[in-house]
Formats: sequence, structure tokens, C-alpha cells
Amino acid sequence: MFSSAVDVDAAHRGATLIPTDLTLDHFVRVLDVGGFGQFMRNSAIVAVGTVLISAAVALLAAVAVARFAFTFRKAVLVLILIVQMVPLEALVIPLFLQAKNLQMLNSLLGLVIVYLAFSLPFAVWMLRGFVAAVPKEVEEAAYMDGASWGRMFWAVLLPLVAPGVVATSVFSFITAWNEFIFALTFLQDADKYTVAVGLQRFFGQNTADWGAVMAASSLITVPVVIFFVVVQRRLASGLTAGAVKG
Repeated sequence: MFSSAVDVDAAHRGATLIPTDLTLDHFVRVLDVGGFGQFMRNSAIVAVGTVLISAAVALLAAVAVARFAFTFRKAVLVLILIVQMVPLEALVIPLFLQAKNLQMLNSLLGLVIVYLAFSLPFAVWMLRGFVAAVPKEVEEAAYMDGASWGRMFWAVLLPLVAPGVVATSVFSFITAWNEFIFALTFLQDADKYTVAVGLQRFFGQNTADWGAVMAASSLITVPVVIFFVVVQRRLASGLTAGAVKG
């Protein structure tokens, strides 16, 4: 992909990984003419907003279903699994009509709310396992030392389940960053497009600007790679802990 992005003749380079001649014109055209910088900013807003809200809500919900006994608790967990089984394509029209009634079409906030609906069930279910794996004696010891519930949550519980929060955040980030169908359906103005929708600008009816497509695709992968580099240690421990203790 990157080799084609810096190749002068990306469309006719053949089956080789070595560019015939190097150029950065494809990146310049994507950023200046294609407006891909704005698309990346929009995607960053949507992805970061989805990750932050999803992590906060999912953690609180996971604590509720793992620590507190309430009516229909098992039913709530079953419903969370059922939501995961519904194909996204079946929800496009109902969510579009609902967003239209709420006047949230063509809005990045509306897109964030839609992505939250998809990322929260998985995040709640996964974090529930991490919270349940923390011994209650740890919390009781904090209470005995005079810690309030809020202090116990921030100083004791949150550090212990942080790997799980990171693991679920990766899922939420990738979902929001790469999603195409809902972004294409909900967003009408070009200046609000995300990277997945903006990428189709370089495809014509019978042809495609492959140099620009590969350059834009390379730019799309950069934030994901950076995100993984930042959280890789927490992610590895989180996936291992979830497999053993979940």
C-alpha cells in the first residue's frame, strides 16, 4: 500500500513491491485537493469521543452488573449478547429514521451516539469479567481504611481493571475509525465526512486514482498504528487477563 502511494505510476506498477520512481505528489493531492486532512479530523473527533464515552459508561455499567444485585440482572446480560447478534445492515434504516426525528442527521455527535450503541454491549460484557475478577476483599480493605466509594473506585478498582478498559477502547476506536455504512448514510455535507467516506472520492464510475487511494489508505492507518503503540502494553495484559479471568 505504502509502496504504491509513493510510486509515480501506481496504476501500472505490476506485481512488485519496489516503486519504479518515488514521489509524494499523491499525498499532496490527497491532503490539499482531496481535503483528507478535514476527514481525518472528523474521524478523530468521532473516534476519540466514542472511546471516551464508551469507556466511562461501560465501566460504570460493568461495575453495576458485576457487584450489585438487582432485578433482571441476568436478563440484562442476555440482552447485551442478543444486541451483538443483530447485523448492522438491519439497523441502518431504523436508526436513520430515529436520527432524523431527533434532528441529529449530518452531525458528528449523532454518529458518535450510533457508534456507542454498537461498542457499548461488547465493552460492558468484557469489562464485567475484569470487574468480577477483582476480589471483593480488596474493596472491603479500602472501606476499612476509611476510603469512600468514589475513592475506592478511582484509587483501587480502576487501576486493576485498566487493562480491560484499554482492550475495549481499542475495539471502540477501530469500530468508529473504520465504519463506513452509517457514516455514509448519516452525513450529507462533504466537510463532515469521515476517512472511510472520504476515501470513495478517489473512485470514479469506471476508474480509480490508485495513487491517491493508496496514499489516503496509508494516512488512515497512521492513527491506528500510533494508538496501538501507545496502548500495546496495557492491551497485551488486558487480553491475557480477560482470557484467564473472564
